[in-house]
Amino acid sequence: MTENPLQAPPWLNAPPVGPSPYEDTHDLRSGPDLHPALLGLLPYVGVWRGRGVGGYPTIEDFHYAQEIRISHDGRPFLFYESRAWIVKPDGEPVRPAFREVGWWRMVMDGPKPTDEVEALFATPTGVQELHIGMLNGVRLEMSTDAVVRTATAKEVTAGHRLYGIVDRALLYAQDMAAVGQPLTSHLAAKLTRVAG
Repeated sequence: MTENPLQAPPWLNAPPVGPSPYEDTHDLRSGPDLHPALLGLLPYVGVWRGRGVGGYPTIEDFHYAQEIRISHDGRPFLFYESRAWIVKPDGEPVRPAFREVGWWRMVMDGPKPTDEVEALFATPTGVQELHIGMLNGVRLEMSTDAVVRTATAKEVTAGHRLYGIVDRALLYAQDMAAVGQPLTSHLAAKLTRVAG
């Protein structure tokens, strides 16, 4: 079908669009069913909050609070969203800290999921990481396969993450190679499920 180049496209005067009819959910009791390929990652789905400590050879150590939201919309991937804020040792908020979003998905072997996981993480500071890892029960360990950054982003060259569900809490440790430093411990936290 050829359109008249002088005629306005049909979407130009279309009626307003309402909210998306396809919801994300972090609660397995409501919303779409979890895709069968994600059953191994089911324990991670939810909203998690807690505290952690961070540091790096080039900065002072710090305490932080964090919320991680892991949700799905029925398709074979999880949406990951994290926001953190610096806190004093007594928990009093000081300022916003790091944020990132991403997606986790199982590697498939035909119709069956394997134990291999692919994850993408993107930050507002211009760094995007592709991680490849293995799921072993409720332990998920992954390392960077590639790091892409904008011209103005901090030099990050590698990362390693270890997640686990221990006594109903989400624990994780994150290592980073950046600004000329080798892979070094950077973040560690314990988060409690608050929804899902």
